[in-house]
Amino acid sequence: MIGDIPVLILAGGFGTRIGEETQSKPKPMIEIGGKPILLHIMEIYLKVGVRRFIILGGYKIEYIKNFFINFPFYVNDFSIDLGSGEFTLLSQRHPDITVTVLDTGLKSQTGFRIFSARDYIDTEDFFLTYGDGVSDIDISKLYAAHKAAGKIGTVTAVLPPARYGALQVRSNDVIGFSEKLDRSESLISGGFFVFDRAVFDYLSDDADLIFERNPLETIANQGQLNAFFHEGFWQSMDTLRDRVYLEKLIEEGKAPWL
Repeated sequence: MIGDIPVLILAGGFGTRIGEETQSKPKPMIEIGGKPILLHIMEIYLKVGVRRFIILGGYKIEYIKNFFINFPFYVNDFSIDLGSGEFTLLSQRHPDITVTVLDTGLKSQTGFRIFSARDYIDTEDFFLTYGDGVSDIDISKLYAAHKAAGKIGTVTAVLPPARYGALQVRSNDVIGFSEKLDRSESLISGGFFVFDRAVFDYLSDDADLIFERNPLETIANQGQLNAFFHEGFWQSMDTLRDRVYLEKLIEEGKAPWL
């Protein structure tokens, strides 16, 4: 069942491009719409019944640990005996969700972080994503496509939103401007993956191993990487500009992933 399949979320990087807020917290804990983007990502999976999450932390991991330790008190009503300090939860929101937080090193690369979770995966497949991207992707359709392909991995292919306008040029003459492009013509990885456990055969305990290079390229060269095309909304939060854009979508009630 899809609910038994764990999701690995890469959440250990420094996130320096987004601005000064990452000096005090990891990027996945930066809030949009009043809650960390990490929770927005988890809710994409919760929609289809996925209930197991493994957070691959590193930089400022104590912030992530403290957040989930105190999570029941953030989302539920509770009472406290001020004499004994004993808490009683008065509601049970998300009672069946399991979150595992792993310290995968401060400067480790993505390949090592993923490899560090191998002993915590007891299913044939697992999901993998980054802690900074949201989408209206249907995870159940992604998983079905992975199983139908019968390959080691499936990557979600998306068309990134255009960041800049474009010049219309003919024979060195500018003949017009396109102020806003809807799409780029180049597909990129949207960061929502599914993998068979066989992927660990391509990984190691080398802290400098970058998953997106040799391991993933080798899997692709062997014809073992399937593409799931997602034509809907996708947006990463790489920069402050991206964060402002996502906040605006939420404020205007136009956030497709919600």
